[in-house]
Amino acid sequence: MHAKVMDALGQLPNELASALRPIIEDKNFDSTISPEQFEHLLAHTNLSDSDLRLALLPVAAAYAVVPISNFYVGAIVRGTSGRLYFGANMEFAGASMACTIHAEQSAISHAWIKGETGIKDVTINYSPCGHCRQFMNELNTAKELVIQLPERQPMTLQQYLPESFGPADLGIEDALLSDIDNGITIAEQSELAVAACDAANRSHAPYSKNFSGVALKAKDGRVFVGMYAENAAFNPSLPPLQVALINMNMSGYKLSELVEAALVESAESQISQLARTQALLEALNPDIQMTYVAY
Repeated sequence: MHAKVMDALGQLPNELASALRPIIEDKNFDSTISPEQFEHLLAHTNLSDSDLRLALLPVAAAYAVVPISNFYVGAIVRGTSGRLYFGANMEFAGASMACTIHAEQSAISHAWIKGETGIKDVTINYSPCGHCRQFMNELNTAKELVIQLPERQPMTLQQYLPESFGPADLGIEDALLSDIDNGITIAEQSELAVAACDAANRSHAPYSKNFSGVALKAKDGRVFVGMYAENAAFNPSLPPLQVALINMNMSGYKLSELVEAALVESAESQISQLARTQALLEALNPDIQMTYVAY
């Protein structure tokens, strides 16, 4: 677990900190709060649902990796299962600014990685930028999605993004976080390639058909996957490497622990993840070994 996450407990009200500490210190803590744990925190603190989520934001923001801006943004999303997922912004020194991950993208991807098939609400410590509003509009729950900010009344995404353009405008029915299987198979059977292929099968790429996935291996052998999250507006699309890095970060690992990677993508698409993946891995560590499979 990141040391800053434990330090964030000191920013919380005493009642919340004492109730949350055993949850965070548990060896099985995975940067999420179950519905039962959330109910326990509500009972222990006497906070309202929204006030508790807002009070937890310093914990989410503690996951931020911000060597460029030193600006910590935290987000918490609640899946349709009722579980809460933390997320935070990530920046990469030596790489293009376009590689940056926003906190909302992090929390949503975190939920997606762990199997959520819908998001009910998003709680953020700063107003979502236009990029993130468009990213959230790709969700299969975009029409009902509620956004909560500090000292604001809850508002829907559609209030933040009126007259929005999204998947339905391009005839897409299976929006982001829909439960899909792209049916991809590959001949390469190495551990990372197979994991990356599994991620590609869950990827959301209805516009380019570049169904792609990345798998990363840490020094201790643990593997983290990420799948491509495409967007109707194209530019807010989130590459599979970034989703895998979110997975690694939210699992309490430092990016310096990354030693090996694999990218699996379509050979027939008009776009490719290869150049951007190579460039960001090079910025993180030139010694990272990468396997590339184009099916």
